[in-house]
Amino acid sequence: MRILVLAALAASLCCAASLPVLGGAAAEEAFVTNQLSDDLMVVDLADLRSVATIPIGGKPAGVAVSADGRFAYVTSPDARAVTVVDSAARQVLGRIEVGGGPLGIAVAPDGRTLYVADWYAAAVRVIDAASRSVTASIAVGASPSGLAVTPDGRLLLSADRDDDAVSVVDIATRQRKAVIKVGTRPFGVTIDAEGRRAYTANVGSDNVSVIDLAEGREIGRVPVGMRPYAVALTGGRGFVTDQYGGTVSVFDLATLKPLKRITVGDYPEGINATADGKRIIVACWESNTLSIIDAAELKVIGEVKTGDGPRAFGAFLRKTE
Repeated sequence: MRILVLAALAASLCCAASLPVLGGAAAEEAFVTNQLSDDLMVVDLADLRSVATIPIGGKPAGVAVSADGRFAYVTSPDARAVTVVDSAARQVLGRIEVGGGPLGIAVAPDGRTLYVADWYAAAVRVIDAASRSVTASIAVGASPSGLAVTPDGRLLLSADRDDDAVSVVDIATRQRKAVIKVGTRPFGVTIDAEGRRAYTANVGSDNVSVIDLAEGREIGRVPVGMRPYAVALTGGRGFVTDQYGGTVSVFDLATLKPLKRITVGDYPEGINATADGKRIIVACWESNTLSIIDAAELKVIGEVKTGDGPRAFGAFLRKTE
């Protein structure tokens, strides 16, 4: 299963810093999958320090924190499993065997269902959160990577990397209802808060596809840096990790015009906006750091040391108040 780690990297072809507390920072934590050190690190984003390291194993990659903040779910491609973590207690509650090559993961808004992309099987595994068991499998495109659920819980999107497409799944029927062609090798997929548009980071064509979900089609593409991995949205802007560029590309969501590239750590991958929309948190694989970006001023304002090989692929932030 080590091949999955390498394939994901090829296909997609920041010491805890002594920093002051960020004034007015929301009480929030980052749950960062460190793939090469086989663990999950919890970072307090108010004072930028690690508060826990939880052994996971199996080369953890994907992560999704439930909307209520109670659980963090972590995919381990090499272990073919999903680990369930009590986010407040910092304890592993159990592991769910899913087989194949679990990578991207998403949690339904009500927290009752998990969706896991199986890289090898062209499928999404459906997991009942209460029983911690796989209850169904949904056929999607080749090499599904990132997953996202619309805010109303009706649709699941799968970025199907080797099909250059996004699968749209009806959650009620658990059937793929549409296939939307996007750029080359989409990896991360993000849906806006209104559930109107989705954005894919296309690692093979160095751009972001913009999808109108009501119309079921791509409506634009935004040029970004080299090998974009994932997208975060806040303040009317899109923020995209450029793996090969060591940057975060910023674009305007209304005009789809590029605005700036912000230099971060080496090989940035996972990216999320904080709940208050004021900061962007970026996991940097090669430099083993989190870069903290001021979303209004578009500059790096902090850095936190992580474990080895942070990916944080998915919704990895948890609001604690």
